[in-house]
Amino acid sequence: MNNKTFETEDDRWAAVQARDAAADGMFVYAVRTTGVYCQPSSTARLPKQENVEFFDSAEAAEAAGYRCSRRGRGDQTSAAAQRAELVARACRMMEASETPPTLGDLAAEVGMSPFHFHRVFKAETGLTPKAYSSAYRARKLRDELTTSKASITNAIYGAGFNSNSRFYEAADDLLGMRAQDYRAGGTGAVIRFAVGQCSLGAILVAQSQRGICAILLGDDPDRLVRDLQDQFPKAELIGCDGEFEQVVAEVVGFIEEPSIGLHLPLDVQGTAFQERVWRALREIPPGTTVSYAKIAARIGSPKAVRAVAQACATNHIAVAIPCHRVVRRDGELAGYRWGVDRKRELLRREAND
Repeated sequence: MNNKTFETEDDRWAAVQARDAAADGMFVYAVRTTGVYCQPSSTARLPKQENVEFFDSAEAAEAAGYRCSRRGRGDQTSAAAQRAELVARACRMMEASETPPTLGDLAAEVGMSPFHFHRVFKAETGLTPKAYSSAYRARKLRDELTTSKASITNAIYGAGFNSNSRFYEAADDLLGMRAQDYRAGGTGAVIRFAVGQCSLGAILVAQSQRGICAILLGDDPDRLVRDLQDQFPKAELIGCDGEFEQVVAEVVGFIEEPSIGLHLPLDVQGTAFQERVWRALREIPPGTTVSYAKIAARIGSPKAVRAVAQACATNHIAVAIPCHRVVRRDGELAGYRWGVDRKRELLRREAND
């Protein structure tokens, strides 16, 4: 296993000479005489050391005026497939383990140093290994609580917690409420909400104890309330009060002027895959769009384009989780949960800011 972090130029040059695949993703090298850059494991002809310049990322090399070599593009495709397979193997290990494996165990499984593995995993999935493991256990726990007739204690152990105390320390982050309340369909959870109007039509904003859990858009205010009730069938829903109206006003202000940003905590609850997609969506800069295929590639699941589209469709937090910034491969606007016209208008506003 390679434990180097390739921080010095000597280490980086040695990796280039050895065509060390373990260094891919840690840095790239650029050649001043040709104006191109490559991954350390590139099969291109080795340049003279005095003509080489190192960068921490391909983006940094491109910002300095270098372009990816033709051979490098092929190497990158091969390296990307290899990284995706290693990350998938680590995911399978986490999902098959009764208790969450350590970072060191995961790194050893794929033959990387812990530092390098952590970096590669986050780059491929948008999540740290710990966050992925937590999201998977949360989904498994939700499944156990909603589909199994076993006791809550058995569900806790079945989700990979080796003690009740370990679970209850993390229960609020995993479920947003107590396990018995989640099993009861949200019984005991308190959700404040309000319905208002903005330039895009009716808007509903809801907030749990942990943060904003729904931003819904539509034409029919009553339909928005029914959608919220379907999402939290047994929670205690409390209509707006004066204090909460300030929260709604902040959300409406963000919709009208995207450049001001939204600085409210979000209560994001989904499957491990959905959370990977939603995290990737929040990393898309305002005023830009990406395709469903690119999102799938960014989270390390290039073949899961339809699943990415489904995750976008199940997003309950409009605008704050910007699924409106995802388009078809040809740039055309695809379906949007709250209407293509709203999607087009949101993109227009962001482009004009």
